Amino acid sequence: MGLSLADWLALREPFDAAARSATLARAVSEALTGDLPLRIVDLGTGRGSNVRFLTGYLSLPQEWLLLDEDAAVLKQVPGAMTGLLHAECAIDLRQVNLGLLDSTMFDGRHLVTASALLDLVSEWWLGSLAHHCRAVRAAGLFALTYNGDSRCSPAEPEDDEVRELMNRHQRANDKGFGRAVGPDAVAVAERSFKAVGYRVERAASDWNLPPAAREMQRELVNGWADAASAIAPARSATISGWLRRRHDHIDAGRSQIVVCHEDLIATPG
Repeated sequence: MGLSLADWLALREPFDAAARSATLARAVSEALTGDLPLRIVDLGTGRGSNVRFLTGYLSLPQEWLLLDEDAAVLKQVPGAMTGLLHAECAIDLRQVNLGLLDSTMFDGRHLVTASALLDLVSEWWLGSLAHHCRAVRAAGLFALTYNGDSRCSPAEPEDDEVRELMNRHQRANDKGFGRAVGPDAVAVAERSFKAVGYRVERAASDWNLPPAAREMQRELVNGWADAASAIAPARSATISGWLRRRHDHIDAGRSQIVVCHEDLIATPG
């Protein structure tokens, strides 16, 4: 994508917030009936959008531990929080390598959460996550995990091909967590948490990008085209033609895109 990671996270945040399941956020809050302050760890926090979304659903006071590998995006968190947090909501920022989870990330936490992370990690990593949650009996809330489906309108003949190539690219990725589960992430996460005795609930959290969301749509289709061409270089000319037509639809104000995600909560049995 053309934007920096920080700019991309800022661009997508309102669409993330509109897509997320308020029902599951309330359900996990109701499951957290233990001692206060409520202690939460946010894995791969980025600019802290997960905190901004969830803090209003959870009991006060709250103590957040925000973990990310990227120092540049972590530096933006205090400014992004200005005027948005309750006085009884404290945050602690730490730059860490999330590729290998360890107990210090989870000690004393009531809730473990992440947003737009699980499709980037491996099956082994998800199993480790579930075991760490079980060790401290923490609940889990994992939002906006891509499930492999998307729809574009007006349709183009190559839409399905580009989506499938992009999905293959995601499954071939290793961002430091092992080979990514990609679109299988929600199913793998559900299986991993059930294996350690947790109850799991899932809900759709689809992006619905209207014609007015031009910048978001452009970044999205550009990323899809880059991923598809990386997996199938021989199809690059066809993919470039698809991308030109998608941009024409966006520029004309007639493009609508749905990207399908799911939210998942896991609570101790």
